[in-house]
Amino acid sequence: MALKKKKKTKRKVAKRKAVKRKAVKRRPAKKRAVKKRAVAKKGALAKKPKEKVIGIVTHYFPKVRAAVVKLKVSLSIGARVKIKGHTTDFTQNVTSMQIDRVAINTAKRGDEIGLLVNSRARQHDVVYKV
Repeated sequence: MALKKKKKTKRKVAKRKAVKRKAVKRRPAKKRAVKKRAVAKKGALAKKPKEKVIGIVTHYFPKVRAAVVKLKVSLSIGARVKIKGHTTDFTQNVTSMQIDRVAINTAKRGDEIGLLVNSRARQHDVVYKV
């Protein structure tokens, strides 16, 4: 008895036709009516103090908690500064400044000073005067 071999037949795969979608026209977004703010009475809303850029932190020494700041304007002891960066945001009074390990009372534009800080500061943090 001889076994009959089945012939392999190729299956025909139906080709899918690309479906063209119709372009849907979207409605433009509605403009919201801008409400006018009620005029506040004097003293009702406290104005935010304007912040002026003093300089940029170029380095930080964690053991002594001091930041090296490249100044764009002059700075003196007793001034209130804000240090703000990607993960940093704190405000403090300037209590100690040094240039080349010598304590100073005022620093002028262009100086790189060592500034004693209360919290961690990072490179490229911006120093504002409040």
